[in-house]
Amino acid sequence: MKTYQFLLLIMMLTTACKKDMKQLKTEVYETSAGGNKLNVINEFPEADEAPIIRLLPDTKYQSITGFGGSFTEASAYLLNQLSSENRAKILEAYFGESGAKYSLTRTHINSSDFSLSNYSYAPIADDLELEHFSIAEDTADIIPMIKEAMAISKEGFKIISSPWTAPPWMKDNNSYVGGKLLPKYYDTWALFFTKYLEAYEKEGIDIWGITVENEPLGNGNNWESMHYSAEEMTQFVEYHLGPTLKKSTYPNVKILGYDQNREHLKHWVDTMFKNDSSSQYFDGTAIHWYASTFDVFPEELQYAHQKAPDKHLIQTEACVDAEVPKWQDDDWYWSKEATDWGWDWAPEQEKHLHPKYVPVYRYARDMIGCLNNWVDGWVDWNMVLDRQGGPNWFKNWCVAPVIVDPEKDEVYFTPLYYTMSHFSKFIRPGAKRIGFENANEKLQVTAVKNPDGTLAVVILNEGKVTQNFSLNLGEEQKTVSISPQAIQTIIISTKI
Repeated sequence: MKTYQFLLLIMMLTTACKKDMKQLKTEVYETSAGGNKLNVINEFPEADEAPIIRLLPDTKYQSITGFGGSFTEASAYLLNQLSSENRAKILEAYFGESGAKYSLTRTHINSSDFSLSNYSYAPIADDLELEHFSIAEDTADIIPMIKEAMAISKEGFKIISSPWTAPPWMKDNNSYVGGKLLPKYYDTWALFFTKYLEAYEKEGIDIWGITVENEPLGNGNNWESMHYSAEEMTQFVEYHLGPTLKKSTYPNVKILGYDQNREHLKHWVDTMFKNDSSSQYFDGTAIHWYASTFDVFPEELQYAHQKAPDKHLIQTEACVDAEVPKWQDDDWYWSKEATDWGWDWAPEQEKHLHPKYVPVYRYARDMIGCLNNWVDGWVDWNMVLDRQGGPNWFKNWCVAPVIVDPEKDEVYFTPLYYTMSHFSKFIRPGAKRIGFENANEKLQVTAVKNPDGTLAVVILNEGKVTQNFSLNLGEEQKTVSISPQAIQTIIISTKI
């Protein structure tokens, strides 16, 4: 057979196969620089070329714990300044069935930089039994916000609580900032966690998990912080915090270690999970994204999973940091203008990790990269900030998905809100990440199978042109296109 005839035969067979394939039934939601905001897309242009994205639901990876944001004093305080209508609008947008349906959240134990001031639940020195412990500081803002969110959320959500510091009197520098926990107070600090869990339970709020310390390598001259080495944290958990929780009425509360940037992850998981004695109390590892505006650190994430394959790996904090929010300016969130802390302060050898970046891409790229490298939960930082990027007692301004002007009672849902929703709304707790083959190298992809049997596929197109692809599931296929600079979530109902 001549070459021409052979190629013609192949083309005819390929066309016949495409015609014989059943049409995959999909729901396509898109957010784009062009103005889509979770818009339903039903019509797609004809495509001569459509590289295949093949879904492999029989190839299963981690179970998903959830997605969401954080209850900070700053966010809760701002909600109190808004009209009841706008307060309800924001909480519905985050927790309601019509909104992002957040399923995994975080809050701070004692104050953080996104508090109005420094405070501790145990301010009286040498109160070893914590007889004067009180969460009164939380009752005006944080607790009402959590309770209202609980009332709105149909499926509920998990809460991770993190301390930025122990009370100053427990530390070697007697300060909210920097320093280390004095060994003589290890048992008292472990007791502090149980007091916190008990106090919140009395408010009707169950805490799902705790991290031992926010950013233990953190800062020593800025906002609330307390330093641990990997060895010190592991010893504290192994001999104090772990045993204290196990014999308390909260033995099932999850303990997550580390809680900082991914570039040091290997050393920390090696230490935390070095043997059965040390690892028995750790339920997983918490991580942040601030080591880079674009590098997910996949090798470190893969290593952490391999070191402790039956443990959680949860992203507990991320935000556009070191920026004052842009108000009512969607274009900025899709433009390569944001800079992070490292733009000014990173060591020269790490400057390449902190270039100018596109905020929407950073969020979507990181969530896709995390999911594809065994991370099972992803939590944003503040849910609500003002036009300055606060309130923040240290003036450490950052961006949140929702920005408000309390004086004018105005609300701005930034493109970051819709970016988060592409994951949190459609990827539900208990979902299993599944395999895929992606023939379009210009698109970033992740996919899961939800507990209800639906498949959710999230696709990011950072390019300036429309990208076509054929989504394939067994004997079913559908050709889809994604707009330039866009995120899509595609839902597939299936019995597979």
